[in-house]
Amino acid sequence: MADPVRVGLIGAGNISGTHARAVSELRDARVVAVYGPALERARRLADAHGATASDTLERFFGSAPMDMVAVGTPSGLHGEHGAAAARRGLHVLVEKPIEITTERADALIAEADRAQVTLGVIFQDRLKPDVRQLKALVDDGSLGRLILARAQVPWWRPPEYYRDSRWRGTWRLDGGGALMNQGIHTVDVLLWLCGEVSGLAGRAATQLHDIEVEDTAVATLEFTSGAIGTLEATTAAYPGRPRRIELTGTEGTAILEGDRLIAVDLRNGRRMTSAHDASPENVSSPIVSDASAHREVFADFIHAFTHGTRPSCDGREGRRSVQLIEAIYESSRLARPVEGI
Repeated sequence: MADPVRVGLIGAGNISGTHARAVSELRDARVVAVYGPALERARRLADAHGATASDTLERFFGSAPMDMVAVGTPSGLHGEHGAAAARRGLHVLVEKPIEITTERADALIAEADRAQVTLGVIFQDRLKPDVRQLKALVDDGSLGRLILARAQVPWWRPPEYYRDSRWRGTWRLDGGGALMNQGIHTVDVLLWLCGEVSGLAGRAATQLHDIEVEDTAVATLEFTSGAIGTLEATTAAYPGRPRRIELTGTEGTAILEGDRLIAVDLRNGRRMTSAHDASPENVSSPIVSDASAHREVFADFIHAFTHGTRPSCDGREGRRSVQLIEAIYESSRLARPVEGI
């Protein structure tokens, strides 16, 4: 067997713990180093995986040979940390969003291009079975020409979610709220399914939480394909419900709720069900755990840079969701539609 891929974790918070568990489930990869500004926290994560811990990036990069890094620091630091790794010839896998502005995303993409390393963004929904099944229905024409897309992210975050964090809910490090942090997964899937957006009208507001950024946002979308759509995202919808994407085409409608394709009704009379076994046990429990979903992303990314292929979401693909969210923020700020996105 080939030597396992050596993974460095930039970040030692909750999401980096998920990254570490995901890597540990792969036979051909292992965590070798962890960076975190709080050394004790970095050490706890590193010790659990037989890795070294560092509280500065310089020590981190010199602590062990690495092939790639996974960046799990606050969103507004993704570009800085990813670029530092790319300049050292390491492949870079970044948690969503790739960065908090398109300008900063472009700088990271350019750095990876110069270093000739692979850059990927963690949008694990793209690899979930029912999301892929929905994508296949769009791509093979089963739904016909898309007419209408509706996406809803009616989530809840309690006050302490923001209060106990130094970066969540801030423009400087979170880059936005319900859209840029929580809703961005659904924005990415919507763009992946429906293609580019040519124009939109958006409204973002802080309705409940004591934060700088929005906790509620809505937008109407015009896709270049001619389809129209709506997008809603909030962290103020107690007690929270699963996200929902509904696509209607000339030949039928498909509905994704959470990670499950709950309905596909086609004009030719064909009905389809979830890619998952719809047993009562599966219906009442999560389909894909955080670590297993991330495991698929890591496996895909490692295959990409070891075989010279593109990852499921590369830097340029990851940029698209940030660009759309920026346009929604602009529309809300100017109180008018935005065209030519």
